[in-house]
Amino acid sequence: MRPEPEPPGLPAVHAAAPYADEVRAALLAHKERGVLALTAPLGVALAQAVRAALREAGTDAGDVRTGAVGAGAAGPAPGRGPVLLVPVPSARRAVRTRGHDPARRIALAAAGELRRTGSSARVLAVLRQRYAVADQSGLDARRRLDNLAGALGVAPGGAGPLREGGTVVLVDDLMTTGASLAEAARAVRAATAAAVESPAGSDAYRTARSAVYPAAAGEGREERKTGPRMAGPYGGGGVIREAICAAVVAASPDSFEINRN
Repeated sequence: MRPEPEPPGLPAVHAAAPYADEVRAALLAHKERGVLALTAPLGVALAQAVRAALREAGTDAGDVRTGAVGAGAAGPAPGRGPVLLVPVPSARRAVRTRGHDPARRIALAAAGELRRTGSSARVLAVLRQRYAVADQSGLDARRRLDNLAGALGVAPGGAGPLREGGTVVLVDDLMTTGASLAEAARAVRAATAAAVESPAGSDAYRTARSAVYPAAAGEGREERKTGPRMAGPYGGGGVIREAICAAVVAASPDSFEINRN
């Protein structure tokens, strides 16, 4: 199911697992207790979700190798760079308290896993908190959305790599209400909008109506995902347009959407 209420602008999100049981314990241990030995397996899980997001976007991670695209692939154009994993940043106070930024650390592990399996990917940690926000843990979905509205921005010099790189995949360790990912998507679009407008003035980023999919949905089973689809890079007016999608290690169990035949 989609988050309820559904944050405006939330891209299609792919999760490796529901946030429950061992997955919940692992994420909490990594985030709050600094059990860094869990970084590698969590990175593998995030890489799985990234691959699923790219497939949904029409960009097969296996086709994005050393900046080139196979014939007929709908991924980034040749020479436009690797898949860009853009982590949602933790609050500065949380980073100081924990001693690390969990999402960024897992993103780096995921990028390494993608490269290890032959896909061109790198982390572009360009999102910053523009001002301090309240602790999200005690807020409901609506208040989380209000709390984060306008809170993120792209660091100086970050818009260029976003414009010139490949498909942007927003990444985080966990999605509950979707407020953080929706705000991250807004910040990326705002930073790149001027450079990616077509001559007709249409926005070059297309975001699918939000949905959360398990990374393994439809693989080897008689299942079919229907509804939201990410638009991959496409032509028009001489402009190559990229998709924004999102991937997380885990999402709340009721956020998963699997439409069976």
